[in-house]
Amino acid sequence: MTAAHVRAARRRVLLAAAVLPLAGAGPRAGAAADGRAWPTRAIRLVVVYPPGGVSDTIARILAEELSRDLGVPAWVENKGGAGGSVGMETVARAAPDGHTLAFSALTPLTLNPLLSRPSADHDPLREIAPVAAVMRTPVLVAGTPAFTGGDFADLVDEARRRPGAIRWASSGVATTGHMVMAQVAAASGARITHIPYHGGGPQLNDALSGRFEVLSTNVAALQLDYVRTGRLKALAVGAPARLGALPGVPTLEELGYPQANLMSLFGLFAPAGTPRPVQESINAAVHRALAGGTLAERLESAYNLPAAGSVEDFRVAVRDDYAANRRLVSAGSLRGDQAP
Repeated sequence: MTAAHVRAARRRVLLAAAVLPLAGAGPRAGAAADGRAWPTRAIRLVVVYPPGGVSDTIARILAEELSRDLGVPAWVENKGGAGGSVGMETVARAAPDGHTLAFSALTPLTLNPLLSRPSADHDPLREIAPVAAVMRTPVLVAGTPAFTGGDFADLVDEARRRPGAIRWASSGVATTGHMVMAQVAAASGARITHIPYHGGGPQLNDALSGRFEVLSTNVAALQLDYVRTGRLKALAVGAPARLGALPGVPTLEELGYPQANLMSLFGLFAPAGTPRPVQESINAAVHRALAGGTLAERLESAYNLPAAGSVEDFRVAVRDDYAANRRLVSAGSLRGDQAP
C-alpha cells in the first residue's frame, strides 16, 4: 500500500470517528428521527401570555440558561390571548423539530377546550406534546385599594350581602386564577363578578389603581413587594402551606375552600410529533437549568417551586389535570358571573 493510500485510509477512519457519538457522554443535544442533532439553530420560546407577568420573567431567564447551555440563541416571543390558547395554537402549527416551544401553564390544554366545547371529546395531547415541567406557582388572592374589608371573610360576606358587587379579576378566562374565583363562589354561594384580563401584567396595573376589588394572581417578587408596601392586601394563598414571605396569610384550604386551594404548573410544550429523543433532550436541558444558577435563585426568591420530572411525568400531569377539570365543568362547579 502506498503512502497516499495509507493517508486516505486514515482520513476515512478519522471522519467516521468524528460523526459517531461519544459512548457514555452526557448528551446536550438530541437525535431527531432523521438523525440530525438538536438543536441545529435558534430556539423560539413562545410565552402564551403578554409581557409583564411572572411567566414572562421566568421564561426569559430560562431562555438565557438554555442558550448558554446549548450554545444556540434562544429568544422569547409573547403571544397572549384567549387564556393562552393563541400562543399554543402558534406552537401546534410549527415544525415538530424542537426549535419552537411554548412556555405555559396547563390550563390552555386542560381547561380552555372544556369551556369552549364542554361536550366535545377532546384529547389535550392531540396537537401539543408536554416535554418539561418548570415550576409550580402559588396563587395569591389580594384586595386592591377598592376593597374596604380587612380579610377574606369580609370579602365573602360582602359578596353575599351585595350580589355581584365584588369584582374579582383574573389573568384570563380558564386560567388558574379564574378557577380559584369560581370555586370560592361555588363553595360560598356568593355571586361574584369575574373580570378577565389578557394577562397578568395588565391585570396587576389595574389592580393598583383600584379598578376592581379583588384579584387572583401568581405569587412573584413584584406582587410580594406590593403587599409589603401596602398597595395590595394579601387575603389568602393557594399553596400546600403558608408562604414564608406571608406567614400571617392563610391558605384557602385553611379558610375552608380546599377545592380553591390551587397552584399553577408551568412548563415547556412542543408540537405533537416532535421526536421523543428531542423531547428527552429538552427535558434534560430544563433539569440542568433548574439545578442551579439564576433560574433556581429567581424561583426561590419568589416562592415558586421547581417542578422536576420526566417527559412522561409531565404528560401524566396534563392528563390528570384535564380529567379533574372535566369533572368540575360537568358538575357546574366552574362558574361565576363574568363582566360584559
